[in-house]
Amino acid sequence: MASSTVGSSEFEETIVTASPSRRVRELLALCFSSGEVGGGFKDLESLVKELVSYLNCLSENDELENDVIEVLDEILKVVSSPQVDQEVIDELSFQLPKVTSKFADLSSRCLQLVEEIVDRFVEACNPRDMLSILCEALDAARCSLSPSSCSTPLLHGLSKVFISIQRRHFEQLKVAVPVVLNALKDISLEKDVQVEDLFDKAVGIAFSIRDVSSKLKNEEEVKVRCLLGFYVIQITAILSVSIRDKAVSCVPLVMQLEPFLTYCGLTHLGLITGSDTEKLLSTVAGDDDDFVNSFPDIKLGASLLLIWAKISQEVGEATNAALGSDVDELQSNPVKRWQAYGILKYILSSGDLLWAFKRHTIEFLLDITKGVSSTQGNDEKIDCSHYTPSIYAALQAVTLVIMYAPDADLRKKTFEALKRILSDIPAPQRFHVLRALVTNSQSSPMTAILLGLFKDSMSSSSLQGTDCAAADMLVIELVELVLRPPKGGPPLLPDQSDAVLAALNLYRFALLFNPGGKITENEARKERSRVSSEVLSKKNLEKAYKEWLLPLRTVVSCSIAENAKEDHGHESSFDSVCLLNLIESVLYRCIELVEEKLTSHV
Repeated sequence: MASSTVGSSEFEETIVTASPSRRVRELLALCFSSGEVGGGFKDLESLVKELVSYLNCLSENDELENDVIEVLDEILKVVSSPQVDQEVIDELSFQLPKVTSKFADLSSRCLQLVEEIVDRFVEACNPRDMLSILCEALDAARCSLSPSSCSTPLLHGLSKVFISIQRRHFEQLKVAVPVVLNALKDISLEKDVQVEDLFDKAVGIAFSIRDVSSKLKNEEEVKVRCLLGFYVIQITAILSVSIRDKAVSCVPLVMQLEPFLTYCGLTHLGLITGSDTEKLLSTVAGDDDDFVNSFPDIKLGASLLLIWAKISQEVGEATNAALGSDVDELQSNPVKRWQAYGILKYILSSGDLLWAFKRHTIEFLLDITKGVSSTQGNDEKIDCSHYTPSIYAALQAVTLVIMYAPDADLRKKTFEALKRILSDIPAPQRFHVLRALVTNSQSSPMTAILLGLFKDSMSSSSLQGTDCAAADMLVIELVELVLRPPKGGPPLLPDQSDAVLAALNLYRFALLFNPGGKITENEARKERSRVSSEVLSKKNLEKAYKEWLLPLRTVVSCSIAENAKEDHGHESSFDSVCLLNLIESVLYRCIELVEEKLTSHV
């Protein structure tokens, strides 16, 4: 019995000289004998600490697989014995699930034994205690070198503990589910993660929560069902991010989640408009911000569930019909479309998803905006202001897809989606959204695209007097933003040639703009005189002439001369000179128009 009281140096020697399984057997025997009166043994808590310390040292040596198997087998035999003392089992349960899980990644046999050990503690101990024990162990496993293998037996044990809970089910699940999700997310970030294994772990937990819900009644049943809905939406996002290959290969896995949506009373339309997630939040979270923060990807997951259904080639007719019905509903309901834009942006702005998800999202946007026109978007009976911030964020995500899409076809489709979404916004908000997009654009080509869309909106919209005035002021602001940048100095040419040309075209258009009719210079002069135009005011004309156009003329002339000197037959130089020449042509036309307008003020 002296081995139970050795010093630290002697303890280290036993790791080398003694058989690990024998040493563990001795320590376990001491634990179960600690209750004997006058035995002279260490108290139970100290013995368990010594056992855990020994197992931790053993886990640091990866070359002892056979010894580890013997150790785990010895632990399983002892804790499975019908004669074991419950007090000792309870004390061991606080430590052994956590420490033995470290051996799970050594081999499939080790993983199997660890799972059986954890299952034995789940069967023998109080479910409420095991819930907190396994959650703590699962949280600790996230810091291990292989969280996937170490977490597997703990997740397996939790799926059984959930079902064993006898009371206050919702309160306990509400604490445990975020821990599970954190573990699954860490596993998903592993370089060589197997999606099938990750999915099996996630779905096993989902089935357990569903089984718990099916046994409950009234309000608690509703809350657990909503919690399950939250969980399914979140793991959809986690699984989608973990995919390293083609999304189609994972369709059979993800489509297994569809029955959970039905069970939780969720629909694709409700998810894509945000109404279902709001319902879940109000039922489950209330004012608990910490809980809400445990589901950071809930809106991403909600949008992905619909896109997965769209991707799938194996969905049933009922799902296909439901998706078609959802598209019809979104086409006919502008408010729900605006809501959908705000949810779908999470896919488009994510840097962790395959491009296939973004391609299908753009195609879905084209489906639901089919037939949408600026006339429909201008329906002033429907207030869009509440949805404008989320639509703006969605449009920002769309511009990113245009800029970084891997192929021309996707860029073309995305540009069409951009135009349609803008057309879906009533005129006053549309101009302000475009202003925000231009102001925050860091790309000259994208700035040019947006300014062109602003011009198109002015020409295609049936603008009222107040809308004209608002557009006028925004034109001045946006043109000045490009031609006289806030940081000072003229625009850099040829780097910003695209944006400069678009700004000049917009300004020329504004000088000639005839609201509600074709653009002819004679008619434009007559029409603009009827409206108090900020663009045509003497103050703004003089400002444009002296502060924008004349300084720009000097810059353009110098740039053309410099590029002509440096042109050694390179195609890029030739393209730059052509673009500068075009800028010069539009610039001189703007100068002529401003001089003409100023003359009319004399």
